[in-house]
Amino acid sequence: MLRNRDNAYGLIAILFHWTIAALFVGQILLGLTTQWVASMALQFTLIQWHKSFGFLILALAALRLLWALANRRPARPRDFSRAEWLAAKLVQSSLYVLMLAVPLTGWALVSTSTLQIPSFAFNLVVVPHLPLAPSEASENFWRDVHWWVAYGTAAIAAGHMLAALRHHFWLGDGILKRMLQPGAESPNRGTVKGQKAAGR
Repeated sequence: MLRNRDNAYGLIAILFHWTIAALFVGQILLGLTTQWVASMALQFTLIQWHKSFGFLILALAALRLLWALANRRPARPRDFSRAEWLAAKLVQSSLYVLMLAVPLTGWALVSTSTLQIPSFAFNLVVVPHLPLAPSEASENFWRDVHWWVAYGTAAIAAGHMLAALRHHFWLGDGILKRMLQPGAESPNRGTVKGQKAAGR
């Protein structure tokens, strides 16, 4: 099952979700590592990889957003309160936007850097800078914005993960399975849409 259904996620949405999540965690670790290494040559190489994966996340996040807009969203499980479901949708929508914002602010950072070092994406192609004027003030501004957006995203993603684990292990509702297995439904919960269709 590639596409979403009324009560389950499809394979494409699941692959987008976990691929971007894994890349984002790797990017946080890689970004920290670039600050710890003493060798300038190694630091340069790590920064180039950090930028490469950032561009990859940007492309995947844009494709994921387009896929989400072109697909139905699985309906609310009937045991979810409206407030709980709205909060979940808000977090998910925020992560869609932030997964675009993090690499974009990083791109702005390298574009405004006074060093003007080219970005070699996976050593295959040079990604041009954004049309932003290089200056020390702009570079510092975008460095701070990139830092806050990245770690803010990490905090929201961590809360999202903890909420999913709470539903899976504490509430035992199986909601996490919808993002682990294509076509998986929440056991014994049904959906609001399905409940109405059954005339309950």
